[in-house]
Amino acid sequence: MARVLVIDDDRSIRHTIDKGLSQAGHAVVLAENGEQGLLAFGTESGNFDVLLLDVQMPEMNGLDLFRKVRAVDRKVPAIFITSDSSSRTTIEAMRLGAFDYLAKPVHLQQLRQLVDSAAAARRLMEEPVALSPAEGLESGERMIGRSPAMLEVFKAIGRVAAEDVTVLIRGESGCGKELVARALFEHSERANRPFVAVNCAALPDQLLESELFGHEKGAFTGADRRRTGRFEQCDGGTIFLDEIGDMAPIVQAKVLRMLQEQKFERVGGNETISTDVRIVAATNRNLEEMVAEGDFRDDLLYRLNGFTINLPPLRQRAEDIPDLIEYFLGRASREMRKSDLVGVAHDALAAMRAYAWPGNVRQLQSVVRQAIINTTGTVVDASALPEFVRAGGVESRVPVPVADEGSEKAAPSQPDSGNAADGLALDLEQFVSARLDAGSVNLYAELVEQVERYLLLRVLNATDGNQSRAASILGITRGKIRDRIAAFGFQLDRKMTSGFDHPADGETG
Repeated sequence: MARVLVIDDDRSIRHTIDKGLSQAGHAVVLAENGEQGLLAFGTESGNFDVLLLDVQMPEMNGLDLFRKVRAVDRKVPAIFITSDSSSRTTIEAMRLGAFDYLAKPVHLQQLRQLVDSAAAARRLMEEPVALSPAEGLESGERMIGRSPAMLEVFKAIGRVAAEDVTVLIRGESGCGKELVARALFEHSERANRPFVAVNCAALPDQLLESELFGHEKGAFTGADRRRTGRFEQCDGGTIFLDEIGDMAPIVQAKVLRMLQEQKFERVGGNETISTDVRIVAATNRNLEEMVAEGDFRDDLLYRLNGFTINLPPLRQRAEDIPDLIEYFLGRASREMRKSDLVGVAHDALAAMRAYAWPGNVRQLQSVVRQAIINTTGTVVDASALPEFVRAGGVESRVPVPVADEGSEKAAPSQPDSGNAADGLALDLEQFVSARLDAGSVNLYAELVEQVERYLLLRVLNATDGNQSRAASILGITRGKIRDRIAAFGFQLDRKMTSGFDHPADGETG
């Protein structure tokens, strides 16, 4: 049973709600305007489990009333009931922290379910949390982990950081390879010199060559002036080459010379330039297999393998998940200005510990941020998590690789995502509005990820899962396709489909 305060100037609505909730066993207190509601709330503050508020009331509307209530008790969940169908009102109510929003006429069954959920959320806020947000966080990201696997990584970084040798970091997408590269740099003798990160999978071949080595004026169409490359800019420092396995053969040859001689020429130039750069590379691909297939130079692999650090996937260090959640919770709550967030409930922690995280730490971070956005109270419970996490591993499997040119193809599915092709513009509008209201400080990256997810899913579906054709359409490498499939947790079912698959449950982070 829950104690429910109903504030509505419509007598018939009050009567209907009172009767419907009383029959369900709830104790209902009625108020016909904002002043009566505030008086009742102030008299019995802390004794109400749920508020039902009408938006449009004389003298004091529901939104203003809710602001006053929140100043007294930020934990009480509020459900708005109104005939106002404007999107602005709905958005403002949710921005203020409403539990939910119902349009009139009221459907009693739906209302009872919402009241039950809101009352459960209220009870949860009074219980001890499983995890609290980490406090005293410094700016920037850092590596988290106390598992034996991560301790081995930390020891490896300590052994090689001060040595001026090339390091190859191996690990699945989303494991945090750039954080390892930055740790190597920060503990090296070059720590006071530049650090530059270049994602080799993000740029077409010619642009990557120019990005790394620079170009002379007139070297190619659009080269209207000389450009200094990253190796030249980074003289004396450290350059991180992420996704080295996606580098084209011509660029591989020039990087090999850099490693051997610390010399290069700009694209379209004859002048030999000398530089002093330490190279740290990373990949989520099997370079030995690529060498056997002729896609990667064996001599470059030998030079990159001056020292290898193997970064374990999150599923192999599950004991680090609580520490990671605390860290991400602390960072996200600070960035989103959620100062009243108390922590994570036991059911949410259990669900996140049970999930296998195919997208690794990056996916976990994304899920924590999503859960905070979905949380209207002070505690993140399991209901705030994406369905695929609550489902307990429906999308935990690593996607099945699909032959690029063979007869067996597959179309990807992103369960529980809806038909993205039908609702992209609306989804983007809602996403941007929600993130703006949440005070995002990383909206560009968040939006780019949403669009990239949609585009990849759409093109893979159009090509029946043929990754080579998808790469050609998108103008990126096959390695980049595989990387994003793994990062987004897309399932590749071994069957032909003509549209988006929508299994009953699951999704991806």
